Amino acid sequence: MSAIRPAAVIVLAAGEGTRMKSATPKVLHEISGRSLVGHVLTAARELDPAELVVVVGHARERVTAHLAEAHPGVRTAHQQEQNGTGHAVRTALAELGGSVDGTVVVVCGDTPLLTGATLTALAEGHAKDKNAVTVLTAEVPDATGYGRIVRDADGAVTAIVEHKDATAEQRALREINSGVFAFDGRLLAEALAAVRTDNSQGEEYLTDVLGILRGAGHRVGASLAADHREIAGINNRVQLAAARRVLNDRLLEQAMLAGVTVVDPASTLIDATVTFGQDALIHPGTQLLGTTHVAEGAEVGPNTRLTDTAVGEGARVDNTVALKAEIGPEATVGPFAYLRPGTRLGRAAKAGTYVEMKNATIGEGTKVPHLSYVGDATIGDHSNIGAASVFVNYDGVNKHHTTIGSHCRTGSDNMFVAPVTLGDGVYTAAGSVITKDVPSGALAVARGQQRNIDGWVARKRPGSAAAKAAESGSEEAPAQS
Repeated sequence: MSAIRPAAVIVLAAGEGTRMKSATPKVLHEISGRSLVGHVLTAARELDPAELVVVVGHARERVTAHLAEAHPGVRTAHQQEQNGTGHAVRTALAELGGSVDGTVVVVCGDTPLLTGATLTALAEGHAKDKNAVTVLTAEVPDATGYGRIVRDADGAVTAIVEHKDATAEQRALREINSGVFAFDGRLLAEALAAVRTDNSQGEEYLTDVLGILRGAGHRVGASLAADHREIAGINNRVQLAAARRVLNDRLLEQAMLAGVTVVDPASTLIDATVTFGQDALIHPGTQLLGTTHVAEGAEVGPNTRLTDTAVGEGARVDNTVALKAEIGPEATVGPFAYLRPGTRLGRAAKAGTYVEMKNATIGEGTKVPHLSYVGDATIGDHSNIGAASVFVNYDGVNKHHTTIGSHCRTGSDNMFVAPVTLGDGVYTAAGSVITKDVPSGALAVARGQQRNIDGWVARKRPGSAAAKAAESGSEEAPAQS
């Protein structure tokens, strides 16, 4: 949190972003678990501003609804017509009463790599140097197309010169304007009133404020970002993917430095909201999304996608898809398992190969090893569910619940037709369709009697390969005593 608390941070998010070629507003495109504007707001909150205002315009209903859900407490200002960045800031100041005492930081809503540390350095440098305005700048390998920062011998900014207007000497400069500023709030409001629209776009440019303030004798300073990629704006899908790669690498580096082993960072994708315990181990091809937490000593992957899922200490999750599930300590999941919302595995429980679970609570030490569907169910501790079992929970209209007690052993190829309850210590025979409650300690057998019809193949399929095999087999079979 910054020692210099700004009076306001203004986020410019009114543009349409036509180069994204999308029905989704540009600032709502997502990378690493947050919208573009969400990443900017997360960085801005590190300054602990007294006011946080987002200027909305294009698709404002969608943007406003997103902000209300994902970032409560943020104010919005509606820029009805997009008449330039200066006009957008005037719209935000109007929302705040027209003028603000103290520092006002202005950021762009499409710069997801911007960090709170960089904004803090901007605000603190602005206050220390007593500037009227401080512009965030960066030195880039190729400045073609960007506005160049021109400084005097004392380091003060004398101008921001657009590429098309720059001299050969100015074009050689690699320090560029980011579009992020810290202003003296009162001077900002006064200068915006003097901004003209006699330019090729007929718009109010925020950058004109710098010349107005400097012309009035005020100091214009600059704060150089440590990494030029932080100021990169997103204008198309190529840039979106590039930013995702940078942000993902940053998140993985933070995790690894905190004690997480990531076997192959290049094939591992995580969201900004994912958390880890020390000594977690992440195998290649893993995606950890949303509010997923991987606890100490847990092992996840390879080829696993967990969304909003908690993985307990020492658990093992292999080749699995899970959504809003809880995997207990020392539990094992997979390979090729699917845990749907509401699944809760107790300590040392198992959801094995080709097992699907939904809205199911599985007790400590209970195992569902293979080829089964467990939906809308509660299973007690230390029970075992036989292979190819199905919890028949849906009657075509409503879902129904199955309860199985502790220390039960159910046979393979069982159907549990809900609603049904099995007590503690129950056994069921293989191939049973359980439609009635089973008391504790009982064996349930629910299948038809087997009947063998001798000679059926010879009579019904004469001359077939099966008949010939049966005839040969009967000749070789020993005589019955």
